[in-house]
Amino acid sequence: MSELRNGQSDAYTLVLEAIDIGTYKPGDRLVESELAERFGVSRTPIREALQRLETQSLLVRDGRSLIVASLDHNQLAELYVVRAELEGLAARLAARHATEEEIRVLRDMVEADRRLIEQPDAMSRANRRFHKQIHLASHNRYLVQQLDLVHRSMALMASTSLAAEGRGDATLAEHTAIVEAIARGDGDGAYAALKSHISKAFETRLKLDAGEVARA
Repeated sequence: MSELRNGQSDAYTLVLEAIDIGTYKPGDRLVESELAERFGVSRTPIREALQRLETQSLLVRDGRSLIVASLDHNQLAELYVVRAELEGLAARLAARHATEEEIRVLRDMVEADRRLIEQPDAMSRANRRFHKQIHLASHNRYLVQQLDLVHRSMALMASTSLAAEGRGDATLAEHTAIVEAIARGDGDGAYAALKSHISKAFETRLKLDAGEVARA
């Protein structure tokens, strides 16, 4: 029984990661047999994984098919509001509870990410790791769980805001400000810096989406 549960969990993780990295984008149809072949697992755990993702609203029905969900403007705005508040809280708590080792890791991440400025997809993955590290540094398991849910929904965005010209450099500067506030133990400053960071990312996202609409 435990092997079945592990298989279901592994299949869920594999499909979720494929959505997260853009292998499957909003509107793409997911087929059990194709997924089973791609990931080398049986169809039963794939079926369970798809049902779980549908329950979490990451997949939606299109007739008899399941497709990757997309976010409309209102959903996107609502998601960013919640994300900004929860991420800000994580930064505030990290300023209180982060260890010296965790702060060094955050600083090292920022420095390492400078090599990825011209690689939006790699920068996007690094950005997720950076934010996850702040979540963990909050030392609040319930907050981490809620942020995990929010970031799952972020996977439904078809492109990264880091693809916008100049956004990579700005992101690193914002990340630096967040880390230094955490290092100082400045909870209010860390909260404000992270909320500002999310606000600017949202603004960039809206501009990108407006450009995509204009070109359509």
